[in-house]
Amino acid sequence: MENKKFVIGVDFGSDSVRALVVDAATGEELATSVSFYRRWKQGDYCNPKENQYRQHPQDYIDSLTFVVTDSLSRCSEEVRKSVVGISFDTTASTPAIVDATGTPLAMLPEFAEDPDAMFVLWKDHTSIAEADEINALAHSWTTDYTKYSGGTYSCEWAWSKVLHILRRNPAIRQRAYSWVEHCDWISGLLVGNICPETIARSRCVAGHKVMWNEEWGGLPSREFAERLDAKLADMRDTFSAETYTADHCVGGLSTEWAEKFGLTEGIAVGVGAIDCHIGAVGAGISNNVLVKVMGTSTCDIIISDYESVGGKAVRGICGQVDGSVVHGKIGFEAGQSAFGDIYSWYKRLLGWSLRTLSESPEAEDKILAALTAEAEQLPLTENDLVAIDWHNGRRTPDADPLQKGSIYGLTLATTAPEIFKALVEATAFGSRAINERMLEEGVAIEGIIAVGGISKKSRFVMQTMADVIGVPIKVARSEQACALGAAMYAAVIAGVYANIEEAQKAMSSGYDAEYTPNAERHAIYDVLYAKYKKMGSSSL
Repeated sequence: MENKKFVIGVDFGSDSVRALVVDAATGEELATSVSFYRRWKQGDYCNPKENQYRQHPQDYIDSLTFVVTDSLSRCSEEVRKSVVGISFDTTASTPAIVDATGTPLAMLPEFAEDPDAMFVLWKDHTSIAEADEINALAHSWTTDYTKYSGGTYSCEWAWSKVLHILRRNPAIRQRAYSWVEHCDWISGLLVGNICPETIARSRCVAGHKVMWNEEWGGLPSREFAERLDAKLADMRDTFSAETYTADHCVGGLSTEWAEKFGLTEGIAVGVGAIDCHIGAVGAGISNNVLVKVMGTSTCDIIISDYESVGGKAVRGICGQVDGSVVHGKIGFEAGQSAFGDIYSWYKRLLGWSLRTLSESPEAEDKILAALTAEAEQLPLTENDLVAIDWHNGRRTPDADPLQKGSIYGLTLATTAPEIFKALVEATAFGSRAINERMLEEGVAIEGIIAVGGISKKSRFVMQTMADVIGVPIKVARSEQACALGAAMYAAVIAGVYANIEEAQKAMSSGYDAEYTPNAERHAIYDVLYAKYKKMGSSSL
């Protein structure tokens, strides 16, 4: 154990947080722990009918404390003493409004039960009107600040969410001083600096979600923010012009948190970043290799060098940011607003009678497995059902949260497995549309790596994806690619490796599956995909 060094990667997901203790020399995963957010799991502060999804900061603190201490309890004392760094990823954009000390307002007694004082989860769509207003202003402004956001600012991102809350909640507006993203707050919390003016702001989140870019000197101008709302302009002024990439050390672990975790005070704490970007690192991303993080939604990440990108701004994607994934590379993000969520919706739909009438409602858990078994046996023809995968709006290409899902070709003979097959194909068609937009815009794709629960759990979905897209797809071996990516960055900021490429080479888990497209099925999917595009365009 002498001279051994260990790191911790922490992955904050939509439903839970997980910690991973890793040998920095080999990438061996020694221990892991998962904790679901208690209040979130109970459905507190959320209203799905209004697309309102809020998370209490105390949930983050409680779950973080548990997973780190629990995972370390599974390790020897020697390992705990040899931990040299900890880094994070979180969902984004997941901002919270804070006071002048940097404290999220929900941590104050008077706002403890106010959803507007909490972190606004990425999939909260309550600010569509504000996003439309931001887009209209940006497109008429001297500088189009949506240039590197695919040309469209989203209701899933910070400016629109904060503006919405300021307008709807006078009490919050009065106390608001700034806002902070989830990943920035976590790293700031652990080093004891959450001051809005000096907290380390993540380049990854700021670039992709807050319209930060060096081209215009950082955030959009004060005049731009003031045109939207004077209070928003004041909050914008609390941001430093500087942002930090994930290979930057924020500082040392504070005494308070070292005691909570049972770690050595002063170990390196890294800048946080978006979960899918860090997951791409953990999966082994390299130049022109696209990583698909496949879960309730998808996030597609690809990196390219400066020479390949030049001055091009890719239209219709979520964003492109210098250094957002790997320092010295341009990171591109795209994705689908619903992927696994579509399968879950269909399961709930079919399970209604089981929940309502049956004495064995647990049978609902078997629905997807039964549907998959039947759908795999169905013939594939050019006359099959075609579905559109916009059940939660369209993220990319060309963001539009108001778009809806649909199914074409239903008859009285249509079966449940046939509909499920069409839904799976629709999610694959949505992925293909993203790839084609990248290629049209000159971003080369030389390989695809998949990570996330669906890539591990459903051979049917993965083979359909390969057949639809027409290229092989590798599946990363690690069950925790995001946490592993965070651990890799922890090794970099602790000085174990000079850069993330070295860390990837030493700590990568490799791949445990590869799906090769079937040429005959791909030819049929070409026909069905053409129908998908036509039907999608006709619904606009």
